[in-house]
Amino acid sequence: MISTEQFQKEVAIIIANAVREDVGDGDHSSLACIPRSAQGKAKLLVKDKGIIAGVDFARQVFAYVDSELRIEILIPDGSTVKQGDIVFYVSGLSQSILKAERLVLNAMQRMSAIATKTHNYVKLLEGTKTKILDTRKTTPGIRALEKWAVKIGGGENHRFALYDMIMLKDNHIDFAGGITKAISKTQDYLRETQRDLKIIVEARNLEEVKEILSSGGVYRILLDNFNFADTRKAVALIGVQCQTESSGGINESTMRTFADCGVDYISSGALTHSVYNMDLSLKAV
Repeated sequence: MISTEQFQKEVAIIIANAVREDVGDGDHSSLACIPRSAQGKAKLLVKDKGIIAGVDFARQVFAYVDSELRIEILIPDGSTVKQGDIVFYVSGLSQSILKAERLVLNAMQRMSAIATKTHNYVKLLEGTKTKILDTRKTTPGIRALEKWAVKIGGGENHRFALYDMIMLKDNHIDFAGGITKAISKTQDYLRETQRDLKIIVEARNLEEVKEILSSGGVYRILLDNFNFADTRKAVALIGVQCQTESSGGINESTMRTFADCGVDYISSGALTHSVYNMDLSLKAV
């Protein structure tokens, strides 16, 4: 997994690029009709229900746009909110508030939707040992925000990108000439390059699970599109030799049953690729 420092660098890149994209050579709507020295105040108003996420991101955006903006946070990240709640107030130069408005709303609406969905999945798994994981099925350019939202919602982050964990999936295995060759080549590569990366290997059936186990040195086995019965058999075969992860076609109605099979993790791309933005508004007061 990437370090906290690297993660924050990703967030900083997102902010700088988003402001560049949105503001360009100036917010001419505000410049045209709002005096440069005019002071204002706005509130982040909730018009929906769920888990709020992106409050700290908003704080960083406001600081980037104008370090003199002041934010008073009333409801922190991860809190349950309902229609009519006020999450924070921001005050300072009106032009600065308006410059940051759309970026703050776009990010918080999506992050809150992801956090809400994650929270609902976590509740479905209560009482089991299974944890919910996100995937790399994220919106290009804002992965850090979407994975941050999963954490806020109570989920866990899978690998951040291609560089922080080895994940040998069906295509890697087929191109490499089979599971054993793929794992052996990967272990050689890690020794030669002196990289300390965990190895996850995807299994498509119980025979592949056995082959992965015979190779050794694998951190987690991904049980891809297994049915309930085979998932239970795979978990029994693997025991404590490595971690287990279920993935593929799992939804709200089947998630609990997969968890009851004893897997350590369930990964779901739906956490980040299938959500409806929470309705939020930044209103002048």
